[in-house]
Amino acid sequence: MHHHPVESAVPPGSRIADRLAGASFHDSWSIISDATGLSALDHFILAARKTPRWIEICMRARNLVGGLAGLKNLGTLSALKPGKPAASYGPGDRVGIFTVFENTFDEALIGDDDKHLKVVLSIHRKSDISSLDTVITVTTVVHVKNALGRLYMLPVKPMHRLIAPAVLSSLGGRTHAA
Repeated sequence: MHHHPVESAVPPGSRIADRLAGASFHDSWSIISDATGLSALDHFILAARKTPRWIEICMRARNLVGGLAGLKNLGTLSALKPGKPAASYGPGDRVGIFTVFENTFDEALIGDDDKHLKVVLSIHRKSDISSLDTVITVTTVVHVKNALGRLYMLPVKPMHRLIAPAVLSSLGGRTHAA
């Protein structure tokens, strides 16, 4: 494993693994973080705060164009509540562009569920007992519900392969504060 994102397998025993059946799309990316004391959602919040500008511009463009097609405005990935601890997020709370479905120390499930798509992101952490590092794996699972959802995913799939590792890369090999 490296201190930059690498495509990986869905973590065995993770909550997201149960959601793979029938998925239209899924992928996983892993990175080593030296922030061993942070929860899965803490890691997501750290990464989201450092979202590259080009991704925020893409999200604004998506919201503008999507609005014309009747899609909801998701906001931006880095739109987080300042000072809110990761442990205080519960089901139904918003974190960036996502809604929290589940939040445990080792795995957070966040996403969006509308009439077109069900998107679930897992942020999974696993401590490596042979080192002082933690492996963070982000898995995205998408279930398409209709034709507009399929059309929407056409540009999203290739963009996701750029966006997911770009956001995750901020966690690689740096010391972080909670």
